[in-house]
Amino acid sequence: MSSIGLYLAFLVPPLLFGLFVQSWLKRTFAEQSQVADTSGLSGAQVARRILDGNGLTDVEVQRAAGGPLSDHYDPRTRTVNLSEPVYDGTSVASTSVAAHETGHAIQHQHAYKPLAVRSVLFPAVAFASSTWTILLVFGAILGALGLVQVALILYAVVVLFQFVTLPVEFDASRRAGKQLGELGLVTAPEQQGVHKVLRAAALTYVAGALAALSQLAYFMLLFFGGNRG
Repeated sequence: MSSIGLYLAFLVPPLLFGLFVQSWLKRTFAEQSQVADTSGLSGAQVARRILDGNGLTDVEVQRAAGGPLSDHYDPRTRTVNLSEPVYDGTSVASTSVAAHETGHAIQHQHAYKPLAVRSVLFPAVAFASSTWTILLVFGAILGALGLVQVALILYAVVVLFQFVTLPVEFDASRRAGKQLGELGLVTAPEQQGVHKVLRAAALTYVAGALAALSQLAYFMLLFFGGNRG
């Protein structure tokens, strides 16, 4: 298969799928942002309720420095960081995202193994992410397949991290839905909206993992697949 054929086969489909998922997430989040949570609680208050209900009174809820959808839990500082629309929002969307991030804090509390593995991998992934493309380019220019091989091994670590992330994100969403129901923070109809938001968000991680795996396969076949056109 030619280089162009490999590109079309391995990189274009994941790219299109990723664009579709991102569009779906933005549309779902916007739709559920218009649905008021009958509890009247902001995302920050929802997060606080869930954390306190699980004995995590020492975990702080903060505004995230980034823009929309920059929400995350930081295990190093033990903080739930919510973007402004989620922190202040009183919609089903903000409730969903806030609950999801507290799901990570609960995982941390219970030493959830995939989260621990992801944390261990993070320093190596940070190094690999900033290094593999440089090595790949120099290896390709110089015709040094050994350098290319090192680059792809580093990228394989990044791909592994993407797949380890999947159970972490799906489990956090499961915990979020459970907490919202048990604490009575959403009604049954609102729970459906919560599932829509969390499902769309989870698929972005699936799309990212598939795209990373496809790119790794593409470079492996391009440089080491034999009959390259």
